[in-house]
Amino acid sequence: MAVTLKEYPRDELAAQPIGAWTGLAQRLVVGALREQLAVEGLTQPHWWTLNHAAGAPGRWTRAALVERLTPWDDQGTDFDAVFDDLVGRGWLTEGSGEAGGMTLTPEGEAGRLRAAERNAGVHRKVHEGVDADDFATTVDVLRRIVANMGGDGDLPR
Repeated sequence: MAVTLKEYPRDELAAQPIGAWTGLAQRLVVGALREQLAVEGLTQPHWWTLNHAAGAPGRWTRAALVERLTPWDDQGTDFDAVFDDLVGRGWLTEGSGEAGGMTLTPEGEAGRLRAAERNAGVHRKVHEGVDADDFATTVDVLRRIVANMGGDGDLPR
């Protein structure tokens, strides 16, 4: 159920501080996602790890995944502790040696799917009352702002 918003003139909306609005949106969306992940005893770095291991079984080593995830981390995460936790739960296995990549176990995939459904609920709420084209335009505008400010405006892969 979409919330009804008060209407404002375009010039008044265009004068709003983008940092304040994007910051508030980030805190609310990420907070809701983190809350749902916590139900499964997971953090965002757990979630990221599960998804990377699921998307490319055996590819991601600890070092490669730390390098990949660190730019997205805002909590000073000890990624080795995250990896150790997932291995300890029996959700993740690692190959041996430097080339040993991570693979989800059936239990890990089941946990990832439970967390994915919880996160999907947050995503559905985010999208309520927002046209898909407007959402895409918003993401594209934010990509441009990030690039203008010296960041990487490319989509994560």
